[in-house]
Amino acid sequence: MAKIFQVSVRAGMTRVVEPIARSLLRAGVSPNAVTVAGTLGVLVGALGFGARGDLVAGALIVTVFALTDLLDGTMARMSGGSTRFGAFLDSSMDRVADSAVFGAVAFYLAGQGDRAGVAAALICLAAGGLVSYVKARAEGLGMSGNVGIAERTERLLIVGVGGLLTGLGVEPALPIALWLLAAVSLFTVGQRMRYVYRQAQQVDVPGGRG
Repeated sequence: MAKIFQVSVRAGMTRVVEPIARSLLRAGVSPNAVTVAGTLGVLVGALGFGARGDLVAGALIVTVFALTDLLDGTMARMSGGSTRFGAFLDSSMDRVADSAVFGAVAFYLAGQGDRAGVAAALICLAAGGLVSYVKARAEGLGMSGNVGIAERTERLLIVGVGGLLTGLGVEPALPIALWLLAAVSLFTVGQRMRYVYRQAQQVDVPGGRG
């Protein structure tokens, strides 16, 4: 099944990002620096604004800095490919940023007395981590897990749109976005596990459970 954002949309975003990536590389900025800066920006948006109830500013800041995920990847490609540490740093910072976003959302909704919304936020956090883990574990076993309708960019944009609309007065938007996100994230986990299962039937997979 196709991803929520089609390849053509991603390619169009890449064409916009490429000139920025070239400029940063010429200025001596490394992809790793952009990764860290993007994570710090997400933390400011989520914890400094979103958790306090300033959802419009929080959503906009998180969305802008979440897109640095595309920028640092483009910079790494232009500079000859990502290093092992760069890939490790990127994945680690993604988990930090995701935890901040959904932790901030859960904190805000708890303050509003929305227990169902808090539950949805926690499901999104757990399912998002599982989406990434299934892919990483598959790749560690020599297979691929890069399938599914909702990857990290899609997940952050869904919660970002929900937060923005709630901040603009459409109060049910954030809980609805969270439950939608929880559903597509769990569905993506299922897609990836099924995809890996099919591969495992065709190859002798080394290693055991763990």
